[in-house]
Amino acid sequence: MKYDNNLRVAVKIINDYKGSTPLASWLKDYFRNNKQMGSSDRRIISTLVYSYFRLGSSLKNTSPDKKILAALFLINTSSTPFLQHIKPEWDQQVSNDLVSKIAFLKKEEGLDIAGEIFPYTNELSSNIEVQKFEQSFLKQPNLFFRIRPGKKQVVIQKLQKAGISYTELDNTCITMANATKMDEVIKADEEAVIQDYNSQRTGIFLKYLSKETRKIKVWDCCAASGGKSIMAFDLCPRIELTVSDKRRSIIENLKKRFSKAGISRYHSIIVDLSQSKPALEGQLFDLIICDAPCTGSGTWSRTPEQLYFFKQRSIESYSMMQKHILENVLPYLAPGGKLLYITCSVFK
Repeated sequence: MKYDNNLRVAVKIINDYKGSTPLASWLKDYFRNNKQMGSSDRRIISTLVYSYFRLGSSLKNTSPDKKILAALFLINTSSTPFLQHIKPEWDQQVSNDLVSKIAFLKKEEGLDIAGEIFPYTNELSSNIEVQKFEQSFLKQPNLFFRIRPGKKQVVIQKLQKAGISYTELDNTCITMANATKMDEVIKADEEAVIQDYNSQRTGIFLKYLSKETRKIKVWDCCAASGGKSIMAFDLCPRIELTVSDKRRSIIENLKKRFSKAGISRYHSIIVDLSQSKPALEGQLFDLIICDAPCTGSGTWSRTPEQLYFFKQRSIESYSMMQKHILENVLPYLAPGGKLLYITCSVFK
């Protein structure tokens, strides 16, 4: 009864959710308004809903409950109580490799997902391995932390004391299961920064800052949560930092994060760079970091609902927005300065 009811609630949520707000926020509000659900039910229902969206555009003509079950079957690699109860014959096959499970669904159930999860393959950058990229949606990404300078020993000691399993990817990056409760173990932004591995790797292009002896003027022009600014500061605490974003709420949150990170000397402005130039008359920057607004398609394995509701026409509108932003920031780049341009979009 418990799992049957969880499935019914998940289907209702899928039918009610329209994608206008992030799914995580929507679910949080939903559970807040339905307090009769315990923590176990909330966890199971959230997993069911996210699993549905992980199958993207596939199985469009299949009922939501069957699509959820197909997703669970493909995502899990070991037996689960939920599948044991609802689909015991599938649960017996769940430990097989992904290719075999996809073939099983097609042969036994007439459910064909091959090449259907991500329907925009013609728009992908040429170096993207299509099959691997599509299959990446069937796995919950790990949680990644960038350890801040001088904090590695204390972070590792805290993880070991808490009995948390982790992997060191390099000298500053650690990763662990996404569901790991870290807020009571690590002081976020003070000791380590939550930051995806690909985002951390952009720091390769900033390493030259650590060798600079002069003051470097840096403008993080699409700062958002400020992760790239903190990374630049960690490499060179002497930087003269300016941050901007078009959203006042983002700048306010960024200020709180900077306070935790020990960044006190910076200038912040609110400006929509896709529409106008900033109020920075006469200023030139040695480094402009432009982590431009984009489709975010490179992060959709964390937010699979965005794949489900994505419209292909958005690619061109984001592309035009990015060009306008660059036109408005390039005049502020000093002669001999550097522009670090970043997106998390997989589209060419």
